[in-house]
Amino acid sequence: MAWFKKNIYLITVLVIIGLSVKSQTIISQFPVFQPGERITYSAVYNWGFIWLKAGTVEFKVTKTNYKDNEAYHLNAFGTSIPSYDWLFKVRDYFQSYVRTDNLAPLYFDRNTYEGGYSVHNQFTFNYKDSLIYTQTQNSNKPYSEDTLEMQKDMYDVISGVYYVRNLDFDKYEINDTIPVRLIIDNEIFDLYIRYLGKEVLKTHDKRKFNTIKFSALLVEGTIFKGGEDLYVWVSDDLNRIPILVEAKILIGSVKATLVGIENQKFPLSSEIVQE
Repeated sequence: MAWFKKNIYLITVLVIIGLSVKSQTIISQFPVFQPGERITYSAVYNWGFIWLKAGTVEFKVTKTNYKDNEAYHLNAFGTSIPSYDWLFKVRDYFQSYVRTDNLAPLYFDRNTYEGGYSVHNQFTFNYKDSLIYTQTQNSNKPYSEDTLEMQKDMYDVISGVYYVRNLDFDKYEINDTIPVRLIIDNEIFDLYIRYLGKEVLKTHDKRKFNTIKFSALLVEGTIFKGGEDLYVWVSDDLNRIPILVEAKILIGSVKATLVGIENQKFPLSSEIVQE
């Protein structure tokens, strides 16, 4: 489960230099989600014929006001299966308040616990002065406050997920790279995803979907090999819902598969009904 939650960042490469990219194009049906949308995933570990369910992840959207701004409240919560808590307990919570007109983040909060390692980050975005006020701490670093200069078109990791859902992939060619600027753990990174085209996806539970596929880079470490080993398949319909997220690790892979969706904005027409 912790492996998957690291992938919820979607993209974690440290430095991108000299990219040749097209300008991002937002889908005309923006936004592709609506208040009340709720999506759930099952996170599993796969090695050969071994499939081990590790936990669950849930995303949900509500509409609210944040400091006199009409906003979406985006929530993501991940938890390990209680029977496995003794082995590796995970309780991860992310929330982001974003503007309804362009998904620009207003406030972000990460409060996570993974196998004894905890992180609490809070980012407040001041667009008037182009500043980000940060409050960060983790198991290895004490509480600290900082002020960062805001850069153009930047997102936190949750607003970034919803932003990518709104990209018009039909405007890109296979292998085009699409920039995404994120603030992660008090640092700003210029990152990207790579469009890989369209694919019919068959999930582990025998469902089939027409999907749009893209990859993202991972940083080499104790779990990941590094390179573009994170793959995402989103529904090839107006919802752009992630159907499967897969990351290769040193042994096997971790996968998060869609298991439930409620109150989506458009019909889930990408699923292929099998007779």
